[in-house]
Amino acid sequence: QVQLVESGGGLVQAGGSLRLSCAASGRSSSNVAVGWFRQAPGKEREFVATISWSGGTKYYADSVKGRFTISSGNAPNTVNLQMNSLKPDDTAVYYCAARKNVLAGWTSRDSNDFGSWGQGTQVTVSS
Repeated sequence: QVQLVESGGGLVQAGGSLRLSCAASGRSSSNVAVGWFRQAPGKEREFVATISWSGGTKYYADSVKGRFTISSGNAPNTVNLQMNSLKPDDTAVYYCAARKNVLAGWTSRDSNDFGSWGQGTQVTVSS
């Protein structure tokens, strides 16, 4: 099992930036693909961005493409989500998800493909 802890959420004005981090730990925290998903009140959880453990494969939701960047962090087993030009529609709880023991270039946009989830971090963008 992979344990995940998100950090970096908060309140920001429209047009501002935030950086979320996802730290993975546990005996199976290597060879892990990581995805970010979000859920706004009254809405279904939706895909945001994902990265393979090699870092060579990245996918973004159309709604965040060009504004958000997913990357491997400097700390081991850490993935960052840099969010720029934030909009009120980006307001949601952001969840980090992981799937272990995957091929180097594998990742997915489907939340059902990820078995480990963090507790979530709130991002609020004011207009």
